[in-house]
Amino acid sequence: MDIHHIRYFLAVCETRNFTRAAQNCNVTQPALSRAIQQLEDEVGGLLFRRERNLTHITDLGNLLRPRFQQVQDELLGVKTEASKFLCLNDAHLKVGIMCTIGPRRFTGLLTDFNMRHKGIQLQLVEGIPAKLSGLLEQGDLDIAIMSSADNFPERFDVTPLFRERFMLAFPSGHRLSQYDAIPIAAIDGEIYLRRVNCEYWDYLTDLCDAQGVSTIVSYSSEREDWIQNLVAGGLGICFIPEYSAVVPGLQVRPVAEPEVTREVCLVTVTGRRFSPAVSTFVSAVKSYGWATLPSRSH
Repeated sequence: MDIHHIRYFLAVCETRNFTRAAQNCNVTQPALSRAIQQLEDEVGGLLFRRERNLTHITDLGNLLRPRFQQVQDELLGVKTEASKFLCLNDAHLKVGIMCTIGPRRFTGLLTDFNMRHKGIQLQLVEGIPAKLSGLLEQGDLDIAIMSSADNFPERFDVTPLFRERFMLAFPSGHRLSQYDAIPIAAIDGEIYLRRVNCEYWDYLTDLCDAQGVSTIVSYSSEREDWIQNLVAGGLGICFIPEYSAVVPGLQVRPVAEPEVTREVCLVTVTGRRFSPAVSTFVSAVKSYGWATLPSRSH
């Protein structure tokens, strides 16, 4: 059943005249008449009764008219939604953000993107790298922004965005405040509060072991704000990424001897085609001035 046949049928219903219906549909009257006859053949009965200059809708035509109108409305709705999506007027985008990445470096990007593309609705999904990788591979995320102490799987395309130092966080008045940059050896014997979702935990633990440094793990939590507040309250120290949102009362210094950094990357699935919205956001992320953003001071 051709959608044009349905459109011609509804036009005749509206005008009750084959000639005017043909004019409204920009087709010849014989072409419209043939289409109506083909539609009648398909449904198995007459849809119109023509008497000289009068056209009457048959009982079958009246029965099918609301169904055909619904079909046409649904198709127009599909076309409208597709047009909005392709023109970025009503597009949705799901972006995975590693939960240990603070918002500080991304606020400018998201503000600029929103000003340029107000029709794109952006949903941020937090998680650890393993969770985000799974969601990305399954198609539940469009892209992800994350870091890994190991190499990313080959099924992903990875674009480095910026490097971020690891800092040591401690309460006001702590002895570590004497350093401008804190050597790993200086934390020997300290009480350590563990950020459970830190993807560099094994790397940092191995680094301390290699330096002969021992800490006492006192508390652990998945919540970054809990660990920071406990540190600010004097219960211990912790490593945090440089661009973390820091609670009041927390002091931070970069790690030194050796310096520890991580690379935050844009991650997509190799070979997966982007929608217009995803392609627009990926381009915005890649072209953003990450290198010009200032480092954290004391």
